[in-house]
Amino acid sequence: MARMAPTLAQLFALLKNDEPSDDSEIGILFGTSSEILQAESPAGANELSVREAEVAEWLFDLQDSSVSATENESSSPEKDSDPLNKEGSKAIEKSPDYIEIYLCLDKHSGSSKNASPKSEEKSLISEKGSLESKEKQKESEEKSLITISEGSLESKEEEESLENPSDSSEKGEAPTPKPKKSVRMKCNENVSVSVSEIPSMPKLMTLKSCPSVGMSLESFDQIDNSPMFRSNGTGGNGESNAMVEEAWELLKKSYVYYKGKEVGTLAAMDPSAETLNYNQVFVRDFFPSGLACLMKDPPEPEIVKNFLLKTLHLQGWEKRIDNFTLGEGVMPASFKVLFDSHRLKETLIADFGGSAIGRVAPLDSGFWWIILLRSYTKCTRDYALAELPEVQRGMKLILNLCLSDGFDTFPTLLCADGCSMIDRRMGIYGYPIEIQALFYFALRCARQMLKPERGGKELIERIDKRITALSFHIQQYYWLDFTQLNKIYRYKTEEYSHTAVNKFNVIPESIPDWVFDFMPLRGGYLIGNVSPARMDFRWFLLGNCIAILSCLATGAQATAIMDLVEERWEDLVGEMPLKIVYPALEGHDWRSVTGFDPKNTRWSYHNGGSWPVLLWLLTAACIKTGRPQIAKRAIDLVEQRLSKDGWPEYYDGKTGRYIGKQARKYQTWSISGYLIAKMMIENPSNLVMISLEEDKRIANPRLTRSASFPP
Repeated sequence: MARMAPTLAQLFALLKNDEPSDDSEIGILFGTSSEILQAESPAGANELSVREAEVAEWLFDLQDSSVSATENESSSPEKDSDPLNKEGSKAIEKSPDYIEIYLCLDKHSGSSKNASPKSEEKSLISEKGSLESKEKQKESEEKSLITISEGSLESKEEEESLENPSDSSEKGEAPTPKPKKSVRMKCNENVSVSVSEIPSMPKLMTLKSCPSVGMSLESFDQIDNSPMFRSNGTGGNGESNAMVEEAWELLKKSYVYYKGKEVGTLAAMDPSAETLNYNQVFVRDFFPSGLACLMKDPPEPEIVKNFLLKTLHLQGWEKRIDNFTLGEGVMPASFKVLFDSHRLKETLIADFGGSAIGRVAPLDSGFWWIILLRSYTKCTRDYALAELPEVQRGMKLILNLCLSDGFDTFPTLLCADGCSMIDRRMGIYGYPIEIQALFYFALRCARQMLKPERGGKELIERIDKRITALSFHIQQYYWLDFTQLNKIYRYKTEEYSHTAVNKFNVIPESIPDWVFDFMPLRGGYLIGNVSPARMDFRWFLLGNCIAILSCLATGAQATAIMDLVEERWEDLVGEMPLKIVYPALEGHDWRSVTGFDPKNTRWSYHNGGSWPVLLWLLTAACIKTGRPQIAKRAIDLVEQRLSKDGWPEYYDGKTGRYIGKQARKYQTWSISGYLIAKMMIENPSNLVMISLEEDKRIANPRLTRSASFPP
């Protein structure tokens, strides 16, 4: 009768004490049944073999090394001096697709160490004989094993042996060389990798496909930025690599130059369509292009720096539409470079909304600019740029516009239709989730980069108050899941005073019928808009993903959002990722809300169209919530058609099957969005450029009773 396998703790104790074992087989298991790391002893052995003892020593060394490495990194002056790491952190929920292994390797990997043997019997057994007998017994399993030779994992033992020489050393005897250690790991893939073949292996490895193992942004900060961990998205098969190479070439061709320096990328390069304003550099369109350049190997931060400075220069221009002057802090929606034939030099022409379809100033441009500045600083460690007086002033002008006193009773930002990515009339006026999430993200990024001098201290205090109130408001009133939907369905109306449950006096009969069928039992999302007597129940992907990346959504809410994407995959992803909004407006709603807009017909463009650029946002949110398998599935769908279709701007149809009727091809942010998704899924450490950790002060605000509230 087979004996029960010993537990991990029992096995460690057994190996550490060097006691003989009566078990016919000893296994060391990690993770689940799908990922097994095993070190076996020969069947029928009565005493602990050298291999098993060395495996145990390696495991103890590995544990000690990882702890000491973590302590050293946490106390290193370089990390502590990073002003972008000021905020509190919280471990993100467990990831089903990554496992982290900390290794402490000697720089001369593969070299033998001089260490004292623990027993005379161990020194008589050679590694070669052990390996040969093992290979004969396990010849049928060799193809499914990965051998990791650890020839230099005894750095700690070597230090101990130097401090406490063995008896043989004291007597003048030469120490016996210790056999080279090896650990066999069973894996799903038929690949053989030897650590001794990689002398520059960093401390942290990230392996794919290990369920129920988590990670956090702190782990990503520890990843070495050496070339072996950097990737340009060419880690897939041949067809995928060709698509990535094509994308990089197209992105390079889209560069816009001003006085010999690249300052941005064109919106699109479709030779078969009228240019309109697609030959300009849009602030929101350049954001994914800039990220792709920062994540590239090697990075190309110069174009990002030039873009930030050039748009900052344009912010200082006088901004007039008809006889009205816009606020000083408004950033341009776009700009283009023209050659002045009279002056014989290049000039810049900026658009602050006066040339847009709706004649609306771009509220999101300033937010994207601040977030990109933080990404640039995080990537390059070039803190000098953010500390420039001109850059500090530019941030303050943007924030003063948003934090100015008014008649608002909510911490959210009041917006007009068409002020963001959805730049046409689509019923998002009021307090749209996209703007609120970007607003929150920009406030937290600015909070990290602002200096207290020259009025910065007072502005930081205003930011702290606003982000606390804003996070509470969004988490409390924008969140919708099955339970909350049922509460709203049972709301009473015409409630007065502070005891009201239906605080916005939403009429339950205004809940659209589609919501009841769309809402799963598992999952939830932040709805599109909340204002007096109005709730927009539509799903907006950009706002929900930005809420996850900025920690505006709580950890539980972020997980529920990913659950919803999985549960409603056919609706929100379909055949081509991803729906910008769900569902589409039809019939009377389309006529009254869009004003018969022929471009925003049902399941087209902003009205339920599928936008490939949103792939990078979904990928980042998936990695942060520990659900990269969702992003991989979406990337696979994109790779089937996007390049063959000519990199279109958007797709039409309920499932995104058809190229958009007015979609420009070779759309730059469709190209850069794909590149970011590929680089992030292959190297999750890129997430730190575009994600924030949860701030404990915001998560646990101090609540006080109002003076007018009765006891």
